[in-house]
Amino acid sequence: MSPFEQNLTQSRRDFLATSSCGLGTLALASLLKQDGLLAEEASIPANPLASRVSHFAPKAERCIFIFLEGGPSQMDLFDPKPLLNKYDGQPLPDSIVGDAKFAFLQKESATVMGTSRVFKKHGQCGMDISDLLPHIATCADDIALVRSMHTNQFNHLPGQLMLNCGESRLGRPSVGAWVTYGLGNASQELPSYVVMVSKGRGLPGGSSTWSSGFLPSSYGGVMFRNGASPVLNLANPEGITPEMQSASIHALNDLNKLQHKHIGDPEIAARINSYELAFRMQSSAPELVDLSGESQATLDAYGVNRIEPPIKSNLGGIGNFQTFSRHCLQARRMVERGVRFVNIIHASWDHHSSLDPQLAHNCQMVDQPIAALLKDLKQRGLLDTTLVVWGSEFGRTALGENRKGFKKVTGRDHHPGAFSLWMAGGGIKGGQVYGETDDFAWHVARDPVSMHDFHATILHLFGLDHNKLSYRFQGLDFRLTGVNPAKVVKGLIA
Repeated sequence: MSPFEQNLTQSRRDFLATSSCGLGTLALASLLKQDGLLAEEASIPANPLASRVSHFAPKAERCIFIFLEGGPSQMDLFDPKPLLNKYDGQPLPDSIVGDAKFAFLQKESATVMGTSRVFKKHGQCGMDISDLLPHIATCADDIALVRSMHTNQFNHLPGQLMLNCGESRLGRPSVGAWVTYGLGNASQELPSYVVMVSKGRGLPGGSSTWSSGFLPSSYGGVMFRNGASPVLNLANPEGITPEMQSASIHALNDLNKLQHKHIGDPEIAARINSYELAFRMQSSAPELVDLSGESQATLDAYGVNRIEPPIKSNLGGIGNFQTFSRHCLQARRMVERGVRFVNIIHASWDHHSSLDPQLAHNCQMVDQPIAALLKDLKQRGLLDTTLVVWGSEFGRTALGENRKGFKKVTGRDHHPGAFSLWMAGGGIKGGQVYGETDDFAWHVARDPVSMHDFHATILHLFGLDHNKLSYRFQGLDFRLTGVNPAKVVKGLIA
């Protein structure tokens, strides 16, 4: 019997049994073509966001990094210091202050500023947390609180770049960009790295804090705006059908592929990927930010419909309660759908004056939705593989700010020498306080953690060796953790 006749006389069972390998081959070919790896597609640049294998088994698959710009006061939130009230109004000895630099504080006449905050122990671990954060306090057993952070920058822009990019100069890739570069995109419909900003005065560094730097632009953060249209120009103009747009994108990509074959610029691959991702996001992004499918219990837990308390005149423009709540809920929806790194940014926590009312207002804004986010992730089985970070560029001084022209001391100046941040989920050992500061939260007394140590630990949780994750630029191999020794903080890892 000829092969042709044999195929005609096959039973349905024979057909299904013999076609399975062919279907698998078709699926493999489709995946290879998607990443530009088929031999016939050799002239097509590989997808820069194709998923890549980590250096070793990861504990975290995704990260939600909550950046509170300005420098929250650690001794009013996470690091209780009873001696502040005992020595309120008295100068600190030179042996403690030393040659410290300040942004505005007049060192010669500055005195200790006490605190009105009340600290209580929470969780089975007995973690001390301020009365300003009652909701986050209920998550104490999931949190690893680091009280021994330090940095070498005492002004906002360099400090923010140091926290987010590992270097105080402009032009370096952010943490999210490095993670995306190392692992690629787990989603075909959404960006790997998304940024949401609730801002009052704005960010000194702007988009440089979530930039791709010298990495191809595909790895930079994609900013989602507030409101129903998170990304500009997602909707087609009137009269443009999806078929017409698809044809236009294919034509543009054909031209870009010819250009890539001619000059080999990796940025062209980023451009091709950007067009294709934007086309797919037209259907995925609106659904992502549509919260109508969430239960009322979930909306209430995050405080999406909270009524913001009246803002006093000296608190003007420091945020919006509902916006921050939506960002936290949207962050959960994003990581559920494959977004690898989400930045939630809120400005500002820069309390040089009116510390008590401003700090209370900001904490009331973020406390409920952040706690809801942790609990929601945990209830859905996502917290174990989702790293959640609360951090800022530095802390505040134990000394009250006595800037010239101020009638009274009501705030604190910048302090890079010792401050707090916390991490939860994603392989972090919760229910612990790591590190210790002296009696005035001035110096780190035990287990110091530098910014590069912090970054090395984040990369490690993602299965990335910070010494191996590098990118050659202008003849040098750059790393997130720089050239100075950095260590993974093993005590934070479960």
